[in-house]
Amino acid sequence: MRILAIIPAYNEARNITAVIEDLKSFRGDILVVNDGSTDDTAAVAKSLGAHVVSHPFNLGIGGTVQTGLRYAYEHGYDMAIQFDGDGQHRGDQVFKILELVQKGEADLVIGSRTLPGGYKMGITRFIGSRIFHCLIRCLAGKAIHDPTSGFRCYGKKTIRLFSRFYTDDYPEVESIITAARNGLRVVEVPVLMRGRLSGHSSITRRKSAYYMLKVTLAMVVDAMRGRDLVGES
Repeated sequence: MRILAIIPAYNEARNITAVIEDLKSFRGDILVVNDGSTDDTAAVAKSLGAHVVSHPFNLGIGGTVQTGLRYAYEHGYDMAIQFDGDGQHRGDQVFKILELVQKGEADLVIGSRTLPGGYKMGITRFIGSRIFHCLIRCLAGKAIHDPTSGFRCYGKKTIRLFSRFYTDDYPEVESIITAARNGLRVVEVPVLMRGRLSGHSSITRRKSAYYMLKVTLAMVVDAMRGRDLVGES
C-alpha cells in the first residue's frame, strides 16, 4: 500500500525538523502542508526531503488537512496519516492507527488520548471532549471518546470523501459525523502523545467557547442533511 503522512504546519520552523525526524521509521512519503507560514517552515521541510505544498495565506486546520487529502487522492495513495507539526504526535505510535486500515477493518482510525493507556489532557479539553462524545453518539450512533484528536489514519474511501467535502473550521468533530453518516467505519485506538515541543496553542478560552458553540451547531446541521456524499460524483 502507498501511504502518505500529512503534516499540517503553520509557523513550525522550530518544531518541523524534530517532527520529520520522528517519522524516519515511517515507511511512506511525507507531505508538509505549509499553511501560509511567515517563518522558514517550508524551507526547513524541503531541506529534509519532505514534499511541500504551500498556501499563499493561512487557511486554518480544515483547509490545510483537505489540501493534504486532495494531494493523497490525486496521487493515488491508499492511506494517509494526519500528524501534527507541533511535535505532540509520536512516530512510534503510527503503527497503532495504521493497522486496522491496512487490515481493511476501518476507514478512519482516531488516535485517542483518553482511552486507557493514552495521554492525559487538561480538564477543559476533557470536558469538551465528553460533550462532543455524547453529541456524536446521539447524532451518528458512534461512541468516540476523543473526537478532537488530530492524530488520524484515513483509508482510501475516506481520502476520497474528505478530498471533496471537509469543513474548513475546527473539522475534527464534524468529520466523524460526516464519515459515520456515509457508512464509513470509524474506530479509535489508544495512543501515547507528548506536549508540544515549543510555542503555544492558538486555542484560548474565548476560542474554546466559540469552538464549542460552532461545532455543536454544525454537528446538528450536518446530521439533519444526512446525504450520501461517498456515492456522489
